[in-house]
Amino acid sequence: MSEPPVIVYPPDEDGGRRVRADGRILGRAYSLRDVTAFLQEAGLQGWDELDVAGSSLIEWRGGGPDAWGP
Repeated sequence: MSEPPVIVYPPDEDGGRRVRADGRILGRAYSLRDVTAFLQEAGLQGWDELDVAGSSLIEWRGGGPDAWGP
């Protein structure tokens, strides 16, 4: 079984979550809006925050799309 193409890691001590897509780190997100912006830059221009929060292509580690902060 392979990993989903996008992984959002657990919040770090500063509340940021690393975002990885297809094996490449896109950056550190501090909100669902940040994750959405990273994915839009990676080619998913038509996606909004609802798409990101509900997508099965994203694995949320250490909490779902509403888990931010340490």
